[in-house]
Amino acid sequence: MEKWAWINFLYDFYGQLLTPRQQKFTELYYANDLSLGEIAEQFAISRQAVHDVLKRAEHTLSGYEEKLGLAGKFLAQKERLAEAGALLAGYRPGQEEKIVRAREILKEVTELER
Repeated sequence: MEKWAWINFLYDFYGQLLTPRQQKFTELYYANDLSLGEIAEQFAISRQAVHDVLKRAEHTLSGYEEKLGLAGKFLAQKERLAEAGALLAGYRPGQEEKIVRAREILKEVTELER
């Protein structure tokens, strides 16, 4: 996943844990695609100040993911569910092993949630 998408993804999970200023700048830069200069002008600060706030926010979001791993778990579950869906979509009579494997995957995913 490219950096831009990854930061937006982490923001969805941990954004509420950032300071209000970090939240606002992250939203403006990553979600609304404003430049550092545009954000700086809007808040009457330097581009460097905007850059510093964004770097701290990125570091904080990455730190939460390293410690909690919620985004990674979500992506792993999504992949596993897609695998189960593909097995079920490709099922034909006489291929009960696909049903068995899909059930195993679903059981694994639900156990990960606990």
